[in-house]
Amino acid sequence: MLSFFVVMYKVFLMKNFLNFETEIKDLEIELDKLKDPFNQSGLSEVDTQRISKIQNELDEKLKSIYSNLDPWQTTMVARHEDRPKSKFFIENLFDDFIALSGDRHFGEDESVLAGFAKFNDQSVLVIGQEKGEDLENRIKRNFGMMRPEGYRKSIRLMNLADKFNIPIISFIDTPGAYPGVGAEERGQAEAIAKSIECCMNLKVPTIAIIIGEGGSGGAIALASSSRVIMLENAIYSVISPEGCATILWRDPKKMLDAARAMKLSAKDLLELEIIDEVIAEPVGGAHRDRDKILSSVRASLTQNLNAFQNMASEEIFNSRKNKYLRIGRSKGFIENLDNLSSLKVEENRFFYLIKERKKFLISIIAVAIITFSLFFFL
Repeated sequence: MLSFFVVMYKVFLMKNFLNFETEIKDLEIELDKLKDPFNQSGLSEVDTQRISKIQNELDEKLKSIYSNLDPWQTTMVARHEDRPKSKFFIENLFDDFIALSGDRHFGEDESVLAGFAKFNDQSVLVIGQEKGEDLENRIKRNFGMMRPEGYRKSIRLMNLADKFNIPIISFIDTPGAYPGVGAEERGQAEAIAKSIECCMNLKVPTIAIIIGEGGSGGAIALASSSRVIMLENAIYSVISPEGCATILWRDPKKMLDAARAMKLSAKDLLELEIIDEVIAEPVGGAHRDRDKILSSVRASLTQNLNAFQNMASEEIFNSRKNKYLRIGRSKGFIENLDNLSSLKVEENRFFYLIKERKKFLISIIAVAIITFSLFFFL
């Protein structure tokens, strides 16, 4: 009996299950019990056939559940506390990472990791929004919610990377920018706006990977990139589903309706052409096979960085500009979407006629003035 509670303790200690994973949890508890030779009867042989059967059932159940996630369940997976964070990707994808701190105005923001590193022997700037792995670390990192000094630090480093022609890679994982009084007093909105402006003006390749939550302006401030990539179970939205439900229906419990309406999943955003690529996750989420998701992210980064190798700085700038001008225009009236950067504001028709018929109009006005003058004096 004691061994049963030990197994239960290990399962709950090591794994966190979402509320729609009840059947998965039961199967994993049973599997761990079978793998433990010290069962209720003491030392015994391991039933390999039974283990194999339960493992197959578990795999099938994971496939069944994760192939039919609704938008709210996807949101829960994106927020899973065991999900790989930015720090994990930075430590395992890059070599010689040198963290840089401070915005040169106020101080350091622990919710963002930033610095220069090597990726496939190429220098890159890496920026990662970090939520933290445990409670103490999450409080230190402010749960991934950046303050103005974090965005200003990112701007400083992005401008430095642009100066030395170094590509920029961002890992996005935040519920949103920090809404505290101190952050607002130090110019949170201005810092976000400046960060977006900086991202759009860069002439080096920029790649943003949304690994968990991409929430509100806090995410867009660093995700306004040449390529925006999402993990399969990540989300990207202007507001959280709970916040949207509270505003629209005054009921945060309607988050499922809000999540469906917001089109925040990677699949929906790819169809809307807001993002450029979706990286498939292991069955059951990225947290179930970290090595596999690491390999997939590495392959995607390599492919996207290689795509920019033969592009001039102006081409990189214009391709990014066209990318964002093209969003929402797929069913519009512009025929040549590849030439959006040359768009000009159309002149008002009245002023166009005046400009084209200037001499004719001047003659008419002159005749009218002369006629009026003769009539007045005679």
